[in-house]
Amino acid sequence: MVPQRLPRRSFLGLLGAGVGASVLGTSACGTDATSGGGDGGTFQVWVLQEESQNVAHEGAVDRFNENSEAKAKILATPNDGYTDKLHVSMGSANKPDVFYNWGGGSIRTYARDGLLVDLTPHFEKDSAWKDSFLPSVLEAGTIDGKYYGVPARGMQPVILFYNKKVFAEHDVRPPETWSQLMAAVDRFKSNGVIPIALAGGDPWTELMWAEYLVDRIGGYEVFQKIAEGGENAWGDPAITKSIDMIRRLVDRGGFGDSFASVRWDGAGASNLIAQGQAAMHLMGSWEYTNQVNDQPEYAKTDQGFTSFPIVEDGVGDPKAIVGNPTNYFSISEDSEHADAAIEFLKQEMASDAYVEKWLEAGDVPAVTGLEDKMDKAADPAFARMVYDMVIEAPTFQLSWDQAIERAQAQPMLDALSKVFLGQLDAAGFVKANEDAA
Repeated sequence: MVPQRLPRRSFLGLLGAGVGASVLGTSACGTDATSGGGDGGTFQVWVLQEESQNVAHEGAVDRFNENSEAKAKILATPNDGYTDKLHVSMGSANKPDVFYNWGGGSIRTYARDGLLVDLTPHFEKDSAWKDSFLPSVLEAGTIDGKYYGVPARGMQPVILFYNKKVFAEHDVRPPETWSQLMAAVDRFKSNGVIPIALAGGDPWTELMWAEYLVDRIGGYEVFQKIAEGGENAWGDPAITKSIDMIRRLVDRGGFGDSFASVRWDGAGASNLIAQGQAAMHLMGSWEYTNQVNDQPEYAKTDQGFTSFPIVEDGVGDPKAIVGNPTNYFSISEDSEHADAAIEFLKQEMASDAYVEKWLEAGDVPAVTGLEDKMDKAADPAFARMVYDMVIEAPTFQLSWDQAIERAQAQPMLDALSKVFLGQLDAAGFVKANEDAA
């Protein structure tokens, strides 16, 4: 198996047995392709095909299997095409037993169609299990007030990463306000440095700019109204203003001239900042883990990180964050081994061994009482920053393309891509989303 870079939470991933045995045969990492219901007391745990993730997952499975009659088995699958492949599998007779997801829109339809185990009564019976997770993150796994997901890995807020060496060379401080960000863009551009790395060949990387700007300008409620299907929700002035600001940032040269040809796969944007060709990179916290794995010297000495700037005249809380509260494991209602799967999640998802593996990998698990374990982290300062960001944040907005329904997500990403390419203005962006709603 050739490991892929750590995927950002929402963008694709799992593979169902209904997609074809030949694909399963090439994507499984040390597993066979048994059916979703399990084989001879075996149930599958679907995860993404990524080396740094699977160290923790494999350890959890090994520990559970030592004392359980029903055996868990990992099925690691490629990131590419994740949502569509999971969708196909969930509509077949070969559903996964336990599967990795992002909560919100990624599982809403499955929950409402009765395809998932409602974990609410299990949390009610075992308050210690429920209390082992940060409440705000656990709540993000709810649909219609019921729990369908257990936090499976680290929290993933979107963070403004910067190259400390490049900033020092050009006498620039990490921007705390939008005006300071724009001034930094001008300074770096005039000195031949790409101000902000962007894998514009994948529109989900552009989405983070809209998410933060809308939250900073208009507050959390603006997008919540959209996610809840509110009437004329896309017409909020904060949406229009955020798109206008993005267009000005692009026109100012904030992302250089070639961002549209840079792809996430292949580490294009990550390499630009690590190699000093770019100064900043707005990305989820998984970027830290990627740099630790791919560019360890840069990660150790020059990788800086800070929160998204304040928009001076915005009404949003400057401590609010966007991104992935975390990833989750959910259980298919059809699983023949649902009870064993629940025990697996109970025993492992907040265990010391599981948590420490994520910390060593650079992730910050969504568990309570983590302060005493920070010395296990790859970078304690980074771990504390992420943990404090989540604890202090009044709101944690789930990434838009996971918060809304699948049918609306792609048109939104397509429209945003056109905004960055200068092919669509704010009015056109709003109309495209209203038409898709």
